[in-house]
Amino acid sequence: MPFTGVAHVAYLPNGKVVGLSKLARVVEEVSRRPQVQERLTQTVADMLEDKLGTKGAAVVIESEHSCMALRGVRKSGTLTITSSLRGVFREDQASRSEVLSLINGR
Repeated sequence: MPFTGVAHVAYLPNGKVVGLSKLARVVEEVSRRPQVQERLTQTVADMLEDKLGTKGAAVVIESEHSCMALRGVRKSGTLTITSSLRGVFREDQASRSEVLSLINGR
């Protein structure tokens, strides 16, 4: 069953910078494929690393799954959150804290 939500995408460039619309297009393109949320999160992070050669990439996806809302436990409004932190966002505590606070403080 489908899921809907919000994708938070951040990266530290290593010389190559792209426009915001490109990031939205990557998420949109990858999310059209049938898959699970965990794989979607990893795939977007992989693409940022591979195509841009980033110093760090962070992808956090918050989604509501139809299977939770429409069948089974029927708990609408329940969010599932997945994340993938790469490079400096994984290795450096200060950078990780900064990006996650920006995401959580929206």
